[in-house]
Amino acid sequence: MPQLGSNGIELPERVPDLPVPELSDEQLVTAHLEGRPGAFNELFNRYRERLIHFIARKTGDPDRAQDLVQEAFIRVTRHLHRFDTSKKFSTWVYTIASNLSKNELRNRSRSPLVLFQKLTNNWEDDHRPLQFEDSTMKPDDLYRKRYLERIVEDTVKELPEHHRLVFRLRELEGKSYEEIAEITGVNLGTVKSRLHRARNSFAQRIEHLLN
Repeated sequence: MPQLGSNGIELPERVPDLPVPELSDEQLVTAHLEGRPGAFNELFNRYRERLIHFIARKTGDPDRAQDLVQEAFIRVTRHLHRFDTSKKFSTWVYTIASNLSKNELRNRSRSPLVLFQKLTNNWEDDHRPLQFEDSTMKPDDLYRKRYLERIVEDTVKELPEHHRLVFRLRELEGKSYEEIAEITGVNLGTVKSRLHRARNSFAQRIEHLLN
C-alpha cells in the first residue's frame, strides 16, 4: 500500500541514482525536496525558454515575459512541497504561467491608456483583455500616465450615475457583463445598452483631449 503524506498526497518513490539531467520532471521535484544539488536548476533550465515563448505569445511582450517566468518559478518554489508528483509537472507550471499572463493582460486592460486606445479604435470590438500598445513606457511618460488617469477619472464623474456605474465596473474594474448585471440588479440587455451609451458619452466628452 502506498504511503501518504500529511497533506494526503501519495509519497513519491525514492529518486533513482541517476545523473540529474536524466531524471524526469517529477523526479527532479522529489530530488529537490530531498536536497539534491542542481535539481531545481535543471527544472528551471528545462522550462525557462519554453515558458518565455509561451507567455510572450499570450502577452505580446517578450521582455515582460522574462519577468513573468521568474515570477512563475517563485510561485513554484513556494508551493513545490504540495505538488503531487503523480501528476505532470509541465501541466502545473504552464497553468501558473497562463494565470500570470491573464493577470498581466487584465491589469493592462484597466490602464487609462487603454481607454484612449479604444476611443481611436472601436468600442464595439469587445474582445477582452486588450493589448497594451504602449508597453515601452519610459520614466518620463509617468507624468502623462498620471495626467490621463486624472482626465479619465474626472470625465467618468461627469457621466449620469447609471451610466457611470456600468462604465466604471466594465472599463476600470474589468468586470464581465454577467458580474455587472448581478451587481446592478438589471438584465444583460440593459447592462449592454447602458454601457453603449456610457461609452459614447465618455468619448464625446473626452474627444477634444485626444487631438
